[in-house]
Amino acid sequence: MRLLQAAVLTLIGSAMVFSQRVYEVPDGVETRWASPENPLGEKGKAGQVNAGRKGRPAIDLKTGAQLVLAEVHNSSGTVRRIWATIDKRTPQVLRGMRIEMYWDDAAKPAVSAPFGDFFGTSLGRMATFQSAAFASPEGRSFNCYLPMPFRKAMKIVVTNESAESVTIFYDVDYTLGDRHDANALYFHAYYHRENPTSMQRDYEILPKLSGKGRYLGANLGVIANKQLYAPTWWGEGEVKVYLDGDRELPTLNGTGTEDYIGTGWGQGQFALMYQGSHFADHERLRYCFYRYHLPDPIYFRSDVRVTIQQIGYRGSQELAEMHKTGQPVFKAGPGRVEMGAWDEGIFERQDDWSSCAYFYLDRPSSDLPALDPLEARTVGLQ
Repeated sequence: MRLLQAAVLTLIGSAMVFSQRVYEVPDGVETRWASPENPLGEKGKAGQVNAGRKGRPAIDLKTGAQLVLAEVHNSSGTVRRIWATIDKRTPQVLRGMRIEMYWDDAAKPAVSAPFGDFFGTSLGRMATFQSAAFASPEGRSFNCYLPMPFRKAMKIVVTNESAESVTIFYDVDYTLGDRHDANALYFHAYYHRENPTSMQRDYEILPKLSGKGRYLGANLGVIANKQLYAPTWWGEGEVKVYLDGDRELPTLNGTGTEDYIGTGWGQGQFALMYQGSHFADHERLRYCFYRYHLPDPIYFRSDVRVTIQQIGYRGSQELAEMHKTGQPVFKAGPGRVEMGAWDEGIFERQDDWSSCAYFYLDRPSSDLPALDPLEARTVGLQ
């Protein structure tokens, strides 16, 4: 019975992204919080301002300023949880602030992404949601629960590139002294946006990445082009995962955008542990959604690439309205076969797509492109 209880607790811990059984205290491992009240997470040195009576709960971050949220040198450890909230949460601020993470003194960050997108808030649109990886309980905060191991150093930095000064409250919860074996991987995140996407060229959620690791999933944002395609369905595209030498054809292939996140026949608003569409504006055709491969791991040993097609569907009710736009529309498939005013079915399209992909890798930095400049991240978000 005791063995069964231990197994159940371990399974629960895995599902909730805990990295150990909840009733153990591992030897040599210490708990730390980095916050404005103790920026370096030093033992016995928190809450010094105003005699400990909430003297420094937040930090003002002016335009162009940079803030180190947490930093460790000469120790192994694991970042366990990150929480933050800021007083201004507009799309321009959430895309204008940048979060970066460095492991083991690497010169290049493993994470470099807009603040909002990293925490699952695509398009700068706050929404209430709870997932196994990220959460915003009332649509006013940012939580990350993914464990991030390091062997000798870590640094988490926020830079305010937006036009507004912000006040930030935060906690970075981590442990020191964790013993990581050779198989422990480093956490990474990659942000990408195409506005618009290219006709008949699949959007890359994750460009080709070399190394050994595990793809965790992504949160995505779509602003569908209502002017060109009328209010037609935009999400017929299939997710494809190219693994370990795949070139023309992938090993993993989904069946449609809404199918990939666990729903079907269109996409409304919902938020579950591993999949959701936590922002769905059917009037303006703006959507934020996610899929995290925690119970269904995607492993790669030499390389990985993840894409999604930009394919829409028009039915009989949309034919007349879409025909009025005068936009040439091409059937989905090889070549450039134009649809007539009478055709129903799937078609190629170009929309505004963005994403933040998450993965573990066997090295503290990757060869992926640097973060887009501010204007490319923020244009068209109003």
